[in-house]
Amino acid sequence: MEDTFSNLATYGYIGLFLYSLGGGFVAIVAAGVLSYMGKMDLGLSIFIAFTANAMGSFLLFYMARYQKGIMMEGLRKHRRKLALAHLLLKKHDSWIIVVQKFIYGIKTIIPITIGLTKYDFKKFAFFNIFGAALWALVFGFGSYYSGGFLVKMAETVAQKPWIAPIILITFGTTLWFYMTHATKKKVK
Repeated sequence: MEDTFSNLATYGYIGLFLYSLGGGFVAIVAAGVLSYMGKMDLGLSIFIAFTANAMGSFLLFYMARYQKGIMMEGLRKHRRKLALAHLLLKKHDSWIIVVQKFIYGIKTIIPITIGLTKYDFKKFAFFNIFGAALWALVFGFGSYYSGGFLVKMAETVAQKPWIAPIILITFGTTLWFYMTHATKKKVK
């Protein structure tokens, strides 16, 4: 277990940056726990996660705004998700940009949807930076202060590896049901 933590600390900042580009919260949680253990610096981890998360959303926005043909080709199968993201934007206005950082399954589709519209870039930039900062601070400090519990949980899973698939299947099934329900065509 100590070797794993040592390797994560060695390559952790690079992995944190790359994983946070896509909005992955697992990397910032791991960095927070490693910071709790004294293997990484919490402030630097939060800054890297914030920067990468904001950059990732800017990249998706840019691609959707200026490379619509390429983006639409790849999104043909996801029209319902695009429609859901558009409805969420209309319903919650700019705050969906902040909230989407915390909801797995819509983190990438919201910036793409906004990029496909005539939404003001400066407004998107403000809410994206605010949301990325809030996201990095919440998960960074949250995982740092719950580091003891998370380390004990990791040790338990290491001792009883059959627990991990149960957790993953439960999480995956819940996410699948949510996305299926949220994007289901409503018959009136």
